[in-house]
Amino acid sequence: MATRHQARTAVVGLLYAFDLGNENIANFSDEILEEGKIRNKQRDFSNTLFSGTIENLEVLDKEIQAHLTDWDYDGIGKVEKAIMRLAAYEILIAKTDKAIIINEAVELAKTLADDKSPKFINAVLDALGTEPKTIEEVLVEAAEVHTVEVEIAEEKTEDVATAETDTVNSETETKEEEK
Repeated sequence: MATRHQARTAVVGLLYAFDLGNENIANFSDEILEEGKIRNKQRDFSNTLFSGTIENLEVLDKEIQAHLTDWDYDGIGKVEKAIMRLAAYEILIAKTDKAIIINEAVELAKTLADDKSPKFINAVLDALGTEPKTIEEVLVEAAEVHTVEVEIAEEKTEDVATAETDTVNSETETKEEEK
């Protein structure tokens, strides 16, 4: 039977693949977990971690970015991001003991990332959650981010529709002028 460490290692791999642009990785997660002999309760645990992290990605990224000093979030390696996102999910949303999760993240970084990553990840995660927030506050922030994105998408849709209408009207006017 797989350990939680092995389950988290697999989830980091899934998050890494997702970050590389493979948004359909969730469709293959059971096969990937089976390949790692992650079954039963540990598979459920892994799937919960993966789906929870993906569902809350924007809020988690925002929280991580708020605790970066002298670092550009886009400049951080994808493996490091995957480890921090998973840990942030477990600390902020799943409410797993922070010390355990930081230790686990540092161990993952020692295995999966470069030599400087464990200290960096430790520092960021240690600062994470220093302002006590309830799960409701984190979820409200997520909803606010989602609402703004929906509003932006609606505005873009309206702009496209207006542009298409203007194009059709312009073409109609041109044809009428030609007559």
